Amino acid sequence: MEDTQLAADVERLAESLGQLPEPVAKPAFVVVSGLPGTGKSYFSGKLAERLPFVILESDALRKVLFSSPSYSPKESSHLFRAVHLLIERLLKKGISLILDATNLSERRREHLYSIADHLDVKLILVRVEAPPQVVWGRLETRPKDSESKSDADWLIYQRMKSSVDKIQRKHYAVDTSRDVTPVLDKIVKEMKH
Repeated sequence: MEDTQLAADVERLAESLGQLPEPVAKPAFVVVSGLPGTGKSYFSGKLAERLPFVILESDALRKVLFSSPSYSPKESSHLFRAVHLLIERLLKKGISLILDATNLSERRREHLYSIADHLDVKLILVRVEAPPQVVWGRLETRPKDSESKSDADWLIYQRMKSSVDKIQRKHYAVDTSRDVTPVLDKIVKEMKH
């Protein structure tokens, strides 16, 4: 029963993506990690303006599957099982993608690493950060910001801060309170090699 539900949910997520970019021979998988309000979605959007990526934004995908999300461990587990299957499906089709999610624990990221390794796709890791006062300001204005799919607030940011694991593989670090262009340029250059 659960496998049937999971397959149906992967379909719903796939349909929610709309028009996909053209497949390529060697797709890339960009994993964007960071606390709420650090600018993951902003950075992902800027990268997708430069290269043909589909963005898998966990907050938006969660709302496709759960109209009133509880953010419970069970709900998150189901969501990410579906997202991981969707990632594999898209990469196998040659679609380059960006996973925009907090991705705070190395244990959880290891599953993403294994997908990339197994499918032999270019894996690019990006840690997004911003000074706490900037994050606070962003999270304070977020409820009025209809663009944001996230429900996270300052309290959630504070709670999650202690669960951030260092990324164990080579990665880019970007502070979104500054100009992100230099990091975007480096990723574009890496993609073209």
